[in-house]
Amino acid sequence: MKPKEPDFVERRGNNKDAKKALLEKMKARQEGPEAEKRRAERAAILKAREERDELRRIEQEKLAAEEAERQRLLEEQRQAEEEAKKAEQNRLIDQMVADEAARKAARDARYAARKARQGKR
Repeated sequence: MKPKEPDFVERRGNNKDAKKALLEKMKARQEGPEAEKRRAERAAILKAREERDELRRIEQEKLAAEEAERQRLLEEQRQAEEEAKKAEQNRLIDQMVADEAARKAARDARYAARKARQGKR
């Protein structure tokens, strides 16, 4: 003879009982002292993570401010160099104009002297 296999109703009842036992076990696990300890540990880890994130954010803001200051100083230095370069170019142009005016004055003086010598004859 063959052993009797459980029929559908018995299997459904056994399955229901097993699920109920598993659910009770999980509830007991969630409400026990171990669960409180795990929750406290997770809360401590979360708090530490938030503190690290805050410190990281502050450090990033500090680095960003330092970078902005460095960029500002570089820009000021570049502008100062550009202004100095323009001033030097303007000085050279003024010197060339003054030299050209002096050459022209000397040429005019020679021309006037030559005309004056020619006029005495």
